[in-house]
Amino acid sequence: MSADTVTTSTRGLQGRVVVERGEFRLDVEIDVRPGEVLAVIGPNGAGKSTLLRAICGLTPLTDGAISLGGAVLDDPAADVLVPAARRGVGVVFQEYRLFPHLSVLDNVAFGPRSAGRSKAQSRTDAAEWVARLRLDDLAQRSPERLSGGQQQRTALARALASGPGVLLLDEPLAALDAATRIDVRRDLSTHLAQFAGPTVIVTHDALDALVLADRIVVLEDGRITQQGTALEVARRPASDYVAKLLGLNLLRGEAADGEVTVDGGGLLHVPDHAMTGPVLVALRPSGIALHTAQPEGSARNVWPGVVDGVEPLGERVRVSVTGAPSVLVDVTPGAVADLHVAPGDAVWLSAKATELEVYPG
Repeated sequence: MSADTVTTSTRGLQGRVVVERGEFRLDVEIDVRPGEVLAVIGPNGAGKSTLLRAICGLTPLTDGAISLGGAVLDDPAADVLVPAARRGVGVVFQEYRLFPHLSVLDNVAFGPRSAGRSKAQSRTDAAEWVARLRLDDLAQRSPERLSGGQQQRTALARALASGPGVLLLDEPLAALDAATRIDVRRDLSTHLAQFAGPTVIVTHDALDALVLADRIVVLEDGRITQQGTALEVARRPASDYVAKLLGLNLLRGEAADGEVTVDGGGLLHVPDHAMTGPVLVALRPSGIALHTAQPEGSARNVWPGVVDGVEPLGERVRVSVTGAPSVLVDVTPGAVADLHVAPGDAVWLSAKATELEVYPG
């Protein structure tokens, strides 16, 4: 690596990223510690790709500053802008962007070569990473002869072989089929745990974020609307987008004396009697029972509704029910057959108070 290239440090990736494009404005604070994996999730147009492009040097900042390992990469006020090639950033693109005319070994060697190392040293470094990512038997193959998972590992090896100070992954599993994703996600998690620098992953897949990341940032309309550990975000979604992404019902209402009056209609009994004022209630679709007649039992929350839709989702069926409140319910295919529910049918719903996660709104 050349002397004026940024290298890994114990200070991680930090800064305020402000980028303006027409009417869109991205304005976020970032702080990713060495060894930490940060997942950035958000809807299309939220600014996720703009954030990655700003970090790697493809999109200059309008305001703010970015530093890696204590070295400033971009600071418009100080007239500092380190070129992308000298930032010490390793990138794995969604399409992997492997060179079709090069073998796996030579593709990986391109990483250290582009960082300024000699041809001989680059091949030595590449061979080490090819071995570490279990690509030895494929070293002389061209990318077209690799599976999706093998291409992903090759792209990751190329990024790591350059000795980056930060690793950026843009939808790293999006190009894989469902069966391959499971194995590759597990492998990727192992490899990321061994990387000493900060890692930023952009993904639309909630499972990728929950499995791979130590911390999650939710980006909406150029702003961070929620951040925290995977468990914190999953248990307490702060927006409808996050709730839908995680497959949760998110209800807003007013809490008092162990009850929540739901905005738009409905009353729910909740486990936290001390909670008062505006709240959010998260309820898993699998935590709601579906009935064709008013149920009797221990569930404290019982209310009527009308089936709005029935949609198969893998090994379960998601039933959309309009009521007070309206919710999504997950049941087994067998339950749907037994209940004979279809759009337009009147049904009853029940949920135990302990199934409701309540927190300040």
